[in-house]
Amino acid sequence: MADPVAHEALGELEVVHLFSGAMPTGVSVSRTGRVFVCYPKWGDDVGFTVGELRDGEMLAFPDQERNDPRSDADPERLVSVQSIVVDPADRLWLLDTGSPLFAPTEHGGPKLVRVDLGGDGDEVAQTVLFPTEVALPTTYLNDVRFDLRRGQAGAAYITDSSDQGPNGIIVVDLATGESWRRLHEHPSTKATLPPDLRMVVEGQDFVERSEDGSTSPVQMGADGIAISADGERLFYCPLAGRHWYSVDTEALWDRSTDDEAVAATVRDEGDKGCVSDGLETDDAGRLYVTDGEHDAVHRRLPDGTWETVVSDPRLLWPDTMSVAQGWLYVTANQLYAQSKYRAGRDERRRPYVLFRTPIDAGPVRLR
Repeated sequence: MADPVAHEALGELEVVHLFSGAMPTGVSVSRTGRVFVCYPKWGDDVGFTVGELRDGEMLAFPDQERNDPRSDADPERLVSVQSIVVDPADRLWLLDTGSPLFAPTEHGGPKLVRVDLGGDGDEVAQTVLFPTEVALPTTYLNDVRFDLRRGQAGAAYITDSSDQGPNGIIVVDLATGESWRRLHEHPSTKATLPPDLRMVVEGQDFVERSEDGSTSPVQMGADGIAISADGERLFYCPLAGRHWYSVDTEALWDRSTDDEAVAATVRDEGDKGCVSDGLETDDAGRLYVTDGEHDAVHRRLPDGTWETVVSDPRLLWPDTMSVAQGWLYVTANQLYAQSKYRAGRDERRRPYVLFRTPIDAGPVRLR
């Protein structure tokens, strides 16, 4: 008798790297093909919070000393990096939460660090520290996108995904280092809570579950972020939620525009059919969303139609994506199986994986 029919993979997935140690989140790839990964300090033994893949081995980046903070508020070293992004000028930016184990932040911990990638060496060229009224004690800096055409040196847009305090978007003037909050506590940046949302991954409810069996909903807000190919709209979504949203970037950037006017430019982009940890765009105008509930990545085309890029049972919690040289890179890290979601038991199954799948496009480069 034939075996029962099973879920079949759709699309192509190529293994780039297997992780036997700490859980990765972010990935970014330079124009020359250098691959960078980050490991936030969520409880694993993290030897370095940013690494580079060289000859099949992950090594501390830019060096081990930079990855050895003297405190959680060390302004000169990396504390707990959640996201890494190569910008349109091929410079690597490191988004440091300053919040190991989601602890309250102190000034000097949360920061945005620029590393200029060079053939003869990699140099830390800029560090943006956030004032305490921008990076709040509860702030969790999650992901970042860039438009280098804004102002004299460009703009960075960052999501605050805190599950303990206000959510919103942080805007940075890269020329001056000034930063400000936008959409502070706007409904579009907030998690959708039960009974309006039930998340299920690998057949189990995705909720925080204590050892006594009690549960509480996942409340992570504005998380995934992406910028349109023309730079006019910034897309974002709460982790806990199936709708995604966009906002006018000129309104975010122009400090003379008041909060009410910024909020008036927010657009509900609809139900993407899944919860998403990551968003991305390509230079063909397509928007990518990870699908943590169905082991997949989908994309919305410029005409508004949807298609699945890849669906594969190995893609256990696709987290962060990066477009480079005709490939879409994506990390799969089983975030939902950490002990906080499984009654104190760590049910992740190593190795975690960095995959890539071919796409006929390149990254958005606004410069």
